[in-house]
Amino acid sequence: MERTYKGRTIEMKKILFFLFCVVSLFSCKENVQNPGYYAGIAAKGYYDLLLEGKYDEFVAGQNMPRRVPEEYRRQLVLNAKMFVEQQEKEHRGMKDFQVLDAKADTTHHIADVYLSITYGDGTKEQVVVPMVEVEKKWKMR
Repeated sequence: MERTYKGRTIEMKKILFFLFCVVSLFSCKENVQNPGYYAGIAAKGYYDLLLEGKYDEFVAGQNMPRRVPEEYRRQLVLNAKMFVEQQEKEHRGMKDFQVLDAKADTTHHIADVYLSITYGDGTKEQVVVPMVEVEKKWKMR
């Protein structure tokens, strides 16, 4: 199918084939996750550890020097346990955590994860969990 326009021959098939190739090229773009996606998964995972009573693992998810005094680490574990007990008294416990959003700064390897906490009494609260990427793992700041 050829047309003549002002003395030029334009082949419609070639134009359509070219457009098809361009559209195909752009539609094959790799689906890249939001940079904060993995920080969000990590933050939710750490808070889920609180629900499971795994306070040592929750504390291990905090960005701290490799060697901290044992007494300091025990205090952090005790603080996590007391936090869960306080929520139990005030709201009949925490029942679920959901990631609402996560904003990452890939240059500085930090992220802010917005979690929704659902309590046993039906109330909800939104919190921000600051995260930092250390050796390709997301840790709580």
